[in-house]
Amino acid sequence: MPDGAARAVCDGASRAFTAAFGGDPDGIWCAPGRVNLIGEHVDYAGGLCLPMAIPQVTAAAVRRRTDGRLRLHSTGFDAVDVELGERVEGWGAYVAGVVWALDPPDFHGADIAIASEVPVGAGLSSSAALEASVALALANLCGLPVDDNGRNVLARVCVRAENDYVGAPTGGMDQQIALRGRAGHALLLDCADGHVEHIPVDTAAARLTVLVVDTGTGHRLVDGQYGSRRAAVEEAARLLGEPLREVESVSALDNPMLRRRARHVATEIGRVRVAADALRSGRVRELGPLLDASHRSLRDDFEVSCAELDSAVDAATAAGALGARMVGGGFGGSAIALCENDDVPRIETSVTAAAAARGFPSPVFLHATPSHGARRC
Repeated sequence: MPDGAARAVCDGASRAFTAAFGGDPDGIWCAPGRVNLIGEHVDYAGGLCLPMAIPQVTAAAVRRRTDGRLRLHSTGFDAVDVELGERVEGWGAYVAGVVWALDPPDFHGADIAIASEVPVGAGLSSSAALEASVALALANLCGLPVDDNGRNVLARVCVRAENDYVGAPTGGMDQQIALRGRAGHALLLDCADGHVEHIPVDTAAARLTVLVVDTGTGHRLVDGQYGSRRAAVEEAARLLGEPLREVESVSALDNPMLRRRARHVATEIGRVRVAADALRSGRVRELGPLLDASHRSLRDDFEVSCAELDSAVDAATAAGALGARMVGGGFGGSAIALCENDDVPRIETSVTAAAAARGFPSPVFLHATPSHGARRC
């Protein structure tokens, strides 16, 4: 989706604002969804990951209020009208949580209308896109810094909102890429200290496509599965006495389950380092085997894949993809496949046929290109 289409989403937010609240917003801000090329389930372990922003965005049209009320509107969801500080549930919690965590100066309420083309439940981080668009809007309206360091702070605010207000144990990668992404680049993110390196990803020159396969099986992070994985990783690091990014062997862990979880994190961080080196040298094709290895690790050691994701990955590689893996938190959502441009139609057909043969939902495909982070429309 080019910038013109992102503009269309922003225009949609503006129209929704006028219809819901009357008049014009003070401004419109948007933030992207993301795909993570590699480095899954390592962000909360202080590891390295390599996400890129995608063209699809969520837009927030915002107007400040002076009466202490927060009014929220989004097509297809229930409207919210509460006093500042009043507890909000459902989709509005992602907005109210940002307000609560940021606590911007001289802020006395707002009207906010949301429009989005980031698929919900597809593992492309629609929640972080929503949080980031609102966080940047509030920062601009309230005079907070929005340079790179300021965006790092806003990302951490969004993480706090999602962890402590919404109750989803996200690790922070999604919010960082939503706020700090750069067109034409992946973001090598050190989750221990927030340091980033923008690494060019020129799939066009290599005649390659990053194909996103939305399996149609939505997932939620507010559940016991994701939280149990995070707890296992933290327990493994405690028992080993050092961060998993620094361990050379996990064999000292007696518990087989903890050993598998820790092995995934340690090896996945290693794969990120190799992938970053390949991209720095323009060797995009070398990501293929790394994607395959990442999926096997997520499926077998971390156990966060599912039949629909495995079907998509297996069918894509059988049809000629250079590599494929599940992305996101798992338990549903999306996979990515690195494909030669000419092979994309065949791979899409193969993935669709494999899903149909097993009675799975028909997948939806997106072509991901590294895009801009959050910005004012």
